[in-house]
Amino acid sequence: MTVFEQISAPRGYVARAEALGEIFAARAAALDDTDGFAAENFRDLKQAGLLEAGVPAELGGGGAEPAELALMLRTLGRHCGSTALALAMHTHQVAIPAWRWRHQGATAVEPLLKRVAAERLVLVSTGGSDWIAGGGEAVAVEGGYRIRARKVFCSAAPVGDLLMTGAILKGRDGAHDEVLHFAVPLSSPQVRVLDTWHTLGMRASGSHDVMIDGHVVPEAGVALRRRAGAWHPAFQIIATIALPLIYSVYAGIAETARNDAIALARRKSAPQVAPVVGRMDTELMGAELALGGMLAAVAENAPSAETVNRVMMGRNLVARHALAVGDLALEAVGGAAFFRSAGLERRFRDLQGARFHPMQPGPQAEYAGRMALGLPVDEVF
Repeated sequence: MTVFEQISAPRGYVARAEALGEIFAARAAALDDTDGFAAENFRDLKQAGLLEAGVPAELGGGGAEPAELALMLRTLGRHCGSTALALAMHTHQVAIPAWRWRHQGATAVEPLLKRVAAERLVLVSTGGSDWIAGGGEAVAVEGGYRIRARKVFCSAAPVGDLLMTGAILKGRDGAHDEVLHFAVPLSSPQVRVLDTWHTLGMRASGSHDVMIDGHVVPEAGVALRRRAGAWHPAFQIIATIALPLIYSVYAGIAETARNDAIALARRKSAPQVAPVVGRMDTELMGAELALGGMLAAVAENAPSAETVNRVMMGRNLVARHALAVGDLALEAVGGAAFFRSAGLERRFRDLQGARFHPMQPGPQAEYAGRMALGLPVDEVF
């Protein structure tokens, strides 16, 4: 039995992630040094069946629920943050329609989920480009809409199959602008992946810009129409499910930063190290508790403005505590942490990505405050 036959054998996705993670960890430094995309890791993920983990078993997938998916991603995050983050962006695009199929009876999502399972498609998210406000331009043409847009933070773009995205259709005669949501094949002649991902951290995630220049989406290809710049029930589902999966990756990176720091700090005899390590462990516990709260909101299976509030509080707490773990890991180790060979500086850089996903601290605080005061939150994002 080959290593990949062993990994793909029937067992939990967390165990598969651990087995793959050991392989990915050996590749991580070289990918980071060269800004190379983790293409080989994605081939391994595909072969091991992790791309379809969140597809319901009835539709040909692995049937993993969000809690298992989160632990799978956290496990991969311990080994290669870039690979884990890129997979998280695919995974949440699978988990959301899977949730809708299971809990809302949304049969319209079946073709996508079946294709992910059968073809092991890679879904590329443009949520970082779009969020509530939307982005890009949709112009009505015969039978559909011509799209022009530049999307950023498109993780796994080099191996992506479908770009899960949207564009703004201008309202007429005083009507509100609408955001149209649809999938665009990355193989379309009107779609280009731009070589833009040269960054501080998460260097192997392949989160390049993607340019859509004239691709026509047929009317039947529009999965959702919503008012631009305002929350919609679909985005309550998206936010509630996606953010805990994404931040599981940062919890995993913080955990390894802590473990590496402990191993290196044990070589030091300085008495001041113990309190620093104690603070680091306290911050890691804070991240874990906050992530647990996010996943508890998902487990209620009732996305709403309230679950968005709880998840976004958790998102900012996980980020705050995970970033503190990175800081304290460097402090505990001292000058040795400055060397790339130690691995800690990569963990530190990868953790910085936790700052940038929605909702960032300003909008999140306003949203939470308005919820507490009973004020509208429809346009706070």
